[in-house]
Amino acid sequence: QVQLVESGGGLVQPGGSLRLSCAASGSISSFLSMGWFRQAPGKQRELVARITTGGSTNYVDSVKGRFAISRDNAKNTVYLQMNSLKPEDTAVYYCNAVRKVVAGLTNDWGQGTQVTVSS
Repeated sequence: QVQLVESGGGLVQPGGSLRLSCAASGSISSFLSMGWFRQAPGKQRELVARITTGGSTNYVDSVKGRFAISRDNAKNTVYLQMNSLKPEDTAVYYCNAVRKVVAGLTNDWGQGTQVTVSS
């Protein structure tokens, strides 16, 4: 199993920025994809951004133009740069990795980091 450790969450005012980091215990270059999900109170967990091994990215419409996902294979770390934050971005953010295993595909999850956007 791969360990994923998120960091970088916190309290920020509307319009501010945060950068989340997700450090993996394994080589992320071997993962099919890595992504960031978020879950707000009373809501379902949703995909925020994903980046594949080949570098392709996709974003939920609500963050396009504001968030950017990137990866540093040498550091086995994935980042989520969040700009122009809004109160509706408040949620627990989870790092996710999709890997191939003998039985098919598996998902690994981090413990989550809280992001609160409030004045």
